[in-house]
Amino acid sequence: MKFTDFEHTLSAERMSRYLKACGGDSRKAMTLYRYNLQLSQEMFTMISCFEVALRNAIDMNLTPRLGKDWLRDAVIADGIFTNPLLSKTANVITHSYNKLQSQHQYTHSKLLSDMEFGIWKYMFSPLQFRLTGRTLLQIFPNKPRSTKSQQLNQAYIFNELDKVNTIRNRIAHHEPICFGISGASIDTTYIQNKYWQIQTLFVWMGIDGRALLYGLDHVQQVCCKINNLQ
Repeated sequence: MKFTDFEHTLSAERMSRYLKACGGDSRKAMTLYRYNLQLSQEMFTMISCFEVALRNAIDMNLTPRLGKDWLRDAVIADGIFTNPLLSKTANVITHSYNKLQSQHQYTHSKLLSDMEFGIWKYMFSPLQFRLTGRTLLQIFPNKPRSTKSQQLNQAYIFNELDKVNTIRNRIAHHEPICFGISGASIDTTYIQNKYWQIQTLFVWMGIDGRALLYGLDHVQQVCCKINNLQ
């Protein structure tokens, strides 16, 4: 495809960053755009697997104490998430539950799978962590102990999950991930840091992330192709 057609389809504004990063080389800019799509696909696959593992671990931790329908029960009368401070969380869960109910399709597993990543992130916010019994750090059995210089507590986990949520949303909204922080040059440092952060969380959960993603994880290879365009 000619660059003029490529640019017309995807917009000149979108392609301007790629063109600038490639020193005005239109062919290289199209290649970079395609590599960015590959990298986004690779990272989203990894994040999707992590999200499923995270929600399943949370569910297995809470079900024995809160019941087999704990997520639904959390937002019905006197449920643990009916606290006014948790209205956003409760609204998301209630909306999904009501939708499934109206379709006569409610099951606990379907409600779990209908949740957005933010629901699981906020399980580690101070209030929700307390209301669910302060046990969720148990899903990270290999997490190092806190030290005086670094508290690896529930707040730390919340912040790490927030970083995963941020990159997930960037990819979902088609934002480029092949540039440096300034956005002016080709640089995969940011995304590689996110990659290793997720791999670390897998390790803390007692999951072999590399084995889980066998045949699916090509992040490092795509990053190399992108960096070679510099």
